[in-house]
Amino acid sequence: MSPDDVPALRAITRRRWLGMAATGGMVLAGLNPDVQVMAQQASQFVMGPPMPDIAPVQVSPRMWVVPAADGFPTPANQGMMSNVTFVVTTAGVVILDSGSSLQIGRMVIRMIRRVTPLPVVAVFNSHHHGDHWLGNHAFVEAYGESLPIYSLAATRELIAGVAGNEWRALMERWTNQSTAGTKTVLPNRTVTSGQVIQIGDITFRMHHHSQAHTTADLCVQVEQERVTHVGDIAMTNRIANFDDGSYRGTFTYYDRLRAATGEQLWVPGHGESRRDLLQTYETLLRGIWEPCLQAVKDDKPEAEAKAMVLRDARVQARAATMQGFEGNIGKYISLAYLEAEKEAF
Repeated sequence: MSPDDVPALRAITRRRWLGMAATGGMVLAGLNPDVQVMAQQASQFVMGPPMPDIAPVQVSPRMWVVPAADGFPTPANQGMMSNVTFVVTTAGVVILDSGSSLQIGRMVIRMIRRVTPLPVVAVFNSHHHGDHWLGNHAFVEAYGESLPIYSLAATRELIAGVAGNEWRALMERWTNQSTAGTKTVLPNRTVTSGQVIQIGDITFRMHHHSQAHTTADLCVQVEQERVTHVGDIAMTNRIANFDDGSYRGTFTYYDRLRAATGEQLWVPGHGESRRDLLQTYETLLRGIWEPCLQAVKDDKPEAEAKAMVLRDARVQARAATMQGFEGNIGKYISLAYLEAEKEAF
């Protein structure tokens, strides 16, 4: 860079850099090459890097999962912490949870094109946590703002409120801006439990039976495939966040869901699809809940409840291999103990 460029650079404010990044080549073409490089770097600052491709895994004749290896967002995984599932119908592709960012959604679209040339015709968001809906931006970008995006009414309200922008900002912070450029795109259709939506040759049945992982968890049954997408009400190898949820409500949800669907392949938002997913996850949760409930009944303090949980064989069986166990088990015991106190009194 020559000294002659310095005054020009001083005159370019951060706002103008961002403007140049947004308007692209028309502005950049008139700048010194070194200034062009700086403007391109500004563009990368406001737009996170592309998400590397992750090959989809087929879980049934017409369903695939783009899997997330990690359970928590980091700069290394660029926010790819939750599975994105898609169903290929005769009318087009249906997305079950859209991922954590614009970049992840774009990657999923590339992966879909490896499987089928059909367009995406609908998206379902299971709940309001950002790793399940921030990818909406990519699908609206690719297929238009009229693309149907379904959720429970309470989920839409939460995203439209404080939670939407909070999740977008948190994901940027946790990933060191890897998800930057992602916009909040709300669901534009609401559904209710028991509702049936026919898309091409596939019947999608909605389920919401009680508070579980959150106050509004949508499970989507794909009837012809005998597969149900369960969002975060069950996970393969980590403990779900219960800040907005309920242990007792989760058990109620499981009972009602199994009664309504019969035997299924359960596809979670985090981890591998399994036929015994609800059973194995319920065993773990009961290993946390039941000692806490007993401790409250026996008027024992939370510290003793924690010791009881950690001695429980159901918890010990999962402790060594479960993602984030050491860092999170104390919090989830506290939440179980608090819920048990509320139930007792």
